[in-house]
Amino acid sequence: MTKGSPFKWFKTSPEIIRLAVMLYVRFPLSLRNVEDLLHERGVEISHETVRYWWHRFGPMFAAEIRKRRIEGMKSSRWRWYLDEIFVKINVERYYLWRAVDHEGEVLESFVTKTRDKKAALKFLKKAMRRHGQPEAIVTDNLRSYGAALKDLGAEARQATGRWLNNRAENSHLPFRRRERAMLRFRRMRSLQKFAAVHASVSNHFNQERSLSSCPHFKLKRAAALAEWRGLCAG
Repeated sequence: MTKGSPFKWFKTSPEIIRLAVMLYVRFPLSLRNVEDLLHERGVEISHETVRYWWHRFGPMFAAEIRKRRIEGMKSSRWRWYLDEIFVKINVERYYLWRAVDHEGEVLESFVTKTRDKKAALKFLKKAMRRHGQPEAIVTDNLRSYGAALKDLGAEARQATGRWLNNRAENSHLPFRRRERAMLRFRRMRSLQKFAAVHASVSNHFNQERSLSSCPHFKLKRAAALAEWRGLCAG
């Protein structure tokens, strides 16, 4: 059975919807910033429409990107870098756990209320169920990682040390910039949803510009944009 197009009942073209979602998720822009940018291009929509589009299509685009990357064996099992950051929601502190591969791509994002062994174990099981078990896991000195890896029988793969986890620390920067533009989050559910979508979109447009010549980078960027325009086209 052929799956219908998710844009079937929308008056706006799929190209404009994809552009609006990409601008909002990829760049540190507010809803009204996206509204103004589209207005400059002759597209008259409300910022609330951008909000609706991102909630409706963002997870859909992210799921298709993840599916393509996993099917194409682009998810790494060599070395993972694990780290967690503090995120405040209505004055309460939550923890965003992230697994990053050796190329700086975010493999998994997971939000919890605690930072104990139970939360670390749940995060690791989710990441390994989707991406398999890596050969090495780099973490900081948080004891929850060691306890969780011991339960999984992977404590021998853990590596800790000063500056070893910089890959994960640097991967937090785009999310932090995005968080400031959104004036923080209101609910744990919305944080989990946006973190997962933001990770997939960032991975899709991560072309490692510093490692490519200018012509090669332009070709890869054009290919990434062309693939984005084809998301959910069925």
